[in-house]
Amino acid sequence: MNAFIDTNILVYAADESSDQSSKTKIARELLLQADLHLSVQVLSEFIVTARSPKKLNLSTQQEKEWLECWLLFPVASLGVNTFVTALSLHQRYQISHWDSLIIAAAKEQSCELLYSEDLSSQQDFDGLRVVNPFA
Repeated sequence: MNAFIDTNILVYAADESSDQSSKTKIARELLLQADLHLSVQVLSEFIVTARSPKKLNLSTQQEKEWLECWLLFPVASLGVNTFVTALSLHQRYQISHWDSLIIAAAKEQSCELLYSEDLSSQQDFDGLRVVNPFA
């Protein structure tokens, strides 16, 4: 079953602090599953968090190593069709534009699950079900 990974999963997995949380462990275990997908948007959001001194504050080398891992997954590009689909999803479900882009990319990759803690767990977006792996 194809599943899509939201940014927060990558962020928790890349947390290299000395007191790693249970979320870090769960995220790393989750990323060992087969058939996981993500998008250019997810990678971009990860970079912003990775570079933030108030968030992950990763070194350039650490960031590069994590990105090399993430780029092993199928990565959806964000084209015009994704954008138009996201506009429709935004209006229909009253969710943010950014969440709509995540859902549109997941649907384009024929994903049935979206792992995220940002959307309502168990919500179904026309065959794409949200699962909060930390709940």
